[in-house]
Amino acid sequence: MLTTHLLSADYLDAAVTAAHAAAAILQTHALHRSDLVIDTKQRNDLVSQADREAEQAIIAVLRERTSEAGIIAEESGGQPGEHATWCIDPLDGTTNFLSGIPHYAVSIALIGHAGCCPDGRHPLAQDTPLIGVIYDPNRQELFSALHGIGAWLNGRRIQCSSTRTLDQAVLATGFPFRDFSFESQYMPGFIDAMHQTRGVRRLGAASLDLAWTACGRYDGYWEMGLAPWDVAAGCAIVRAAGGVCEDIHQQDPWPKGGYVMASNTHLALALDTLISKHL
Repeated sequence: MLTTHLLSADYLDAAVTAAHAAAAILQTHALHRSDLVIDTKQRNDLVSQADREAEQAIIAVLRERTSEAGIIAEESGGQPGEHATWCIDPLDGTTNFLSGIPHYAVSIALIGHAGCCPDGRHPLAQDTPLIGVIYDPNRQELFSALHGIGAWLNGRRIQCSSTRTLDQAVLATGFPFRDFSFESQYMPGFIDAMHQTRGVRRLGAASLDLAWTACGRYDGYWEMGLAPWDVAAGCAIVRAAGGVCEDIHQQDPWPKGGYVMASNTHLALALDTLISKHL
């Protein structure tokens, strides 16, 4: 039986503590990247001991402080919980990290499952990202969010941009890098975006693309072929910042299938149209 409200400060603080613990491990390893043991899971999909140690640090904190929730983590798997499940990416932007590019993050989200009452009163109609924490250790920027309450950057409330048209928008994206089966769907939309917007950026960390959309640095973002842990926390933060974050195919209640589109509310329809007409 669930005894703690999922939207409590205790759950959010546990995620923040876990993110800082993981980041400390990552930054220690970053000083000695050449000594890391690196494995290849599949083409362009790398994992190092830094990922694994950071993940274990996160799991240790969450199991100790939120034992009622399940855990699904990128490297070690896990089991979903009855009411809620933590979704963990200990190092989003592994290729950047291993190349010495200082753009990567720890990403932790709590997914509430349909039927649970995260506030103790109102049941969820569908699975929903309730808590999002994304920590960028290089900029020391902590993005956090509570579903229905708000989103913050280092404790200050954030919201999505107010840009109203694509021709004034700066977008972020991610190119196919591991699974190229959707390349023919992705590339026409990318070309359209190049011609119809103020610019398109690709920095290689989906969680930060979503966090930057939430705080208005980007006006929108889309990507295909990701994993749930890449987008779960960012989805919670974008939505809590007043934005839209949806499954491109409009099949899942949140983009757990890794086909994600996010933006402010003004641009959502235009961005969705730009992407979906090529699917």
